[in-house]
Amino acid sequence: MLSWEGVSEFVAVAEVESFTSAAKKLGISTAQVSRQISALENRLSTKLFYRTTRKVSTTEAGLIYYQHCRQIIDALDDAERAINNLQSSPQGKLKITAPTIYGSSKIAPLLNNFIANYPDLTVDFELTNQMLDLVDGGFDVAIRLGKLEDSSMMARRLANRRLYVCASKDYISIHGMPNSLSELEQHNCLKGTLDYWRFQENGAERDIKISGNIRCNSGDALLDAALKGLGIVQLPDYYVTDAIHSGELVPLLTNHQQCDEGVWAIYPHNRHLSPKVRMLVDYLSTELSKAK
Repeated sequence: MLSWEGVSEFVAVAEVESFTSAAKKLGISTAQVSRQISALENRLSTKLFYRTTRKVSTTEAGLIYYQHCRQIIDALDDAERAINNLQSSPQGKLKITAPTIYGSSKIAPLLNNFIANYPDLTVDFELTNQMLDLVDGGFDVAIRLGKLEDSSMMARRLANRRLYVCASKDYISIHGMPNSLSELEQHNCLKGTLDYWRFQENGAERDIKISGNIRCNSGDALLDAALKGLGIVQLPDYYVTDAIHSGELVPLLTNHQQCDEGVWAIYPHNRHLSPKVRMLVDYLSTELSKAK
């Protein structure tokens, strides 16, 4: 522990530029601060401060040493805070964003249950399909679907989602069903925001350009069109699972079905998570896994 001696005193003096003020900040005598700094300089064999009757300032070596020591003290503070947080309940403001439909149908009910258990939380929940900037927007957590692109964020996989290509029995009875990816061009494909659908072929991902007479950025609207026999649709499981189970929709091209995509919680890169974020992410992971 000898190497730690004098570090707190050194950092305090470097920040307030006064031995006397540093002593008051630390609750010790000025003489003790002076002795610790002198011992530290002797141990390092370098001068850390310029001292005059009016001012104390760091030397070049002192500035470098301060930057490293400040990080060490911050890390120690974080470690103690992290342990204390293990015993803390979520409280304060929690700002979250999620995709519109998935957020309203899957995340919102779970979030409401979470809030009911922790009434000290204040929640701001924004549903949007835009990729909002978490830092600029002050968001604690974002729910994202599919592939992640922002490597500057921490991410945790909460669950999986699967894309289905399907059509109604009425559509199939009139137009038949595609038996290969190439046959899709012969069918009316209900388009969302993209002009292609994603598949697996021979173990690799493949995008197939599709065409049709309906384009809409609403999954619910595309689902309704498919149920009414207007075309073939590719949608995530949470749109079509009930209709598939009831027989209203028939899965197509299942041998080319894409591998499951991720449902992610992402959050700014911190040294540790606050209790509200950590516990919410744990809760969502547990409950979404049950739902599958």
